[in-house]
Amino acid sequence: MEHVKCLIIGSGPAGYTAAIYASRANLSPVLYEGPQAGGQLTTTTEVENFPGYPDGVEPFQMMDDMRRQAERFGTEIRSGIVTKVDFSVSPKHVWVEDTEELTADTVIIATGASAKYLGLPSEKEYKGRGVSACATCDGFFYRKKTVAVVGGGDTACEEALYLSGLCQKVYLIVRKPYLRASEIMQKRVREAENIEILFEHNTLQLTGEGKVEGADLVFRKGEADERQVHIDINGFFLAIGHHPNSDVFKDYVQTDEQGYIITQPGTPLTNVEGVFAAGDVADPHYRQAITAAASGCKAAIEAEKYLKR
Repeated sequence: MEHVKCLIIGSGPAGYTAAIYASRANLSPVLYEGPQAGGQLTTTTEVENFPGYPDGVEPFQMMDDMRRQAERFGTEIRSGIVTKVDFSVSPKHVWVEDTEELTADTVIIATGASAKYLGLPSEKEYKGRGVSACATCDGFFYRKKTVAVVGGGDTACEEALYLSGLCQKVYLIVRKPYLRASEIMQKRVREAENIEILFEHNTLQLTGEGKVEGADLVFRKGEADERQVHIDINGFFLAIGHHPNSDVFKDYVQTDEQGYIITQPGTPLTNVEGVFAAGDVADPHYRQAITAAASGCKAAIEAEKYLKR
């Protein structure tokens, strides 16, 4: 059975940064990329808020830069999905694709979180061409344009307010006849002059030639006064939540109600010694490439400390 000092699961900014630090510390890390090499960041259009890229950078290019940097220092990067773990023993046991088993002295979980989508075929068609799940990441590209945000909770209201400072107009598409957000967030949204709330609307499809140019909605679906509505938009933002990719670890690692891995405040330490969490899988608040990279750095440093002890 293969044994490694440091196993990194996930290949986003957190995973690759952890690999860079772990390999420079001579931990000979092995990194499994998971189902999406480069992580969720690769679904965005362009990265302009990551330090070191003054002219912006394509997400695939940035993640390839991180990948090559990790490999330069000796990280072994492999394709494969971790499907089973046993953290009740030391070293930890990990299975890849249910067939390959290996043991590890330390494990860094950097599996990220997946944005929830409506499930429309047109969402996939326009992903990266008008469809986004991160207003903070992509809102800048829609300055002085018209966009729509889907959702009725605090996250959706926060995204709508953020975009209202950039865009000419923001539609907030809400499935229910009310907002689920906190009172203060509801008040701010209602007071924003360029936010229009569309209660009891569901999205049927997105339209446009090569990019999002509009959305077909249905008002009061299934009711006697049901009718279809079309809005002209340049961007479509999903804000109906994220699902942390932590299911495979839940039997051993503590998570909150949403599934985010709980770490000791300010650290990547989980409740299992030798197991660390970095990036969006443990971050329900910020979900930014720069904060994920920072947590990956912390995880590698803590892994090195653990091995020395």
